[in-house]
Amino acid sequence: MPPDPTAPDPTVPDVTAPPAMAPPDTPAALRDRLLAMSDSLPRRLRQCAEYVAANLDRIAVSTVADMAEGAGVQPSAMMRFAQAVGFSGYSEMQRMVRAAHAGPRPAYDARLRSLRARGAGSPPALLAEFVDAGRHSLEALLRSVEAGALERAAAAIATARLVHVVGMRRAFAPAAQLAYSFEKMGVPALLHAGTAGLDARAAIAPGDVVVAISFAPYSSATVELATAAVDAGATLIAITDDGLSPLRKLGALVLAVNESDYGDFRPLAATMTLTLALAVAAGSARGG
Repeated sequence: MPPDPTAPDPTVPDVTAPPAMAPPDTPAALRDRLLAMSDSLPRRLRQCAEYVAANLDRIAVSTVADMAEGAGVQPSAMMRFAQAVGFSGYSEMQRMVRAAHAGPRPAYDARLRSLRARGAGSPPALLAEFVDAGRHSLEALLRSVEAGALERAAAAIATARLVHVVGMRRAFAPAAQLAYSFEKMGVPALLHAGTAGLDARAAIAPGDVVVAISFAPYSSATVELATAAVDAGATLIAITDDGLSPLRKLGALVLAVNESDYGDFRPLAATMTLTLALAVAAGSARGG
């Protein structure tokens, strides 16, 4: 007989929130609570926390089983996680997220559904899927990036002695674009690419700005350089996701980006758009 998916997971301790803990009332409040609790959660619940924090929008349209599968845990662990952060259960957490993102869906969705039905897996259908993922990412970007944070980041870059840019693995493309754009805007910049194992962190000095780009599962090389930047007295700007990013714990000025995916491939539409906007804004402020 197959195991009951709602049965308690023996590998997950009974860690639920105290009765007095009010449930988070917004996705941002939930993210803040996860960041504060992450180090104290048991391993399975931390898996839930990391996945939920990086995929908050998915809660609105996903069952507890879907979210548990994404996190690599049993549904019972995901339900216990919801209780651990203050909700009565997964349903209450889902209602909160749905309420935050309620609104009409664009008519473009109907055309995408039609294209998928005509040829799932074909090149035109794949293009449609990635366009759809990119569109969702760009729409979410307007909600995730705080205007004040973007203005402070541009102002810091405009007055910096030198701007250091670092991004590894899939974050390398936006990092390279940002460094290239800075050069075109007359902003002195250094791209830390780690080529041939070369380490240029000794070039970081007080008065500099370091822009670190990293997304789950987070490059250790990027986090190490960001830590060195803070130790050197530089200003740290992090372009990262809404997950439990270690860059947030370094006191960085955060520009949050959440990329939607299709088939586990994530277009970088939102990240590339944000880096270009940041470069142009900083270049304009420096020239002014």
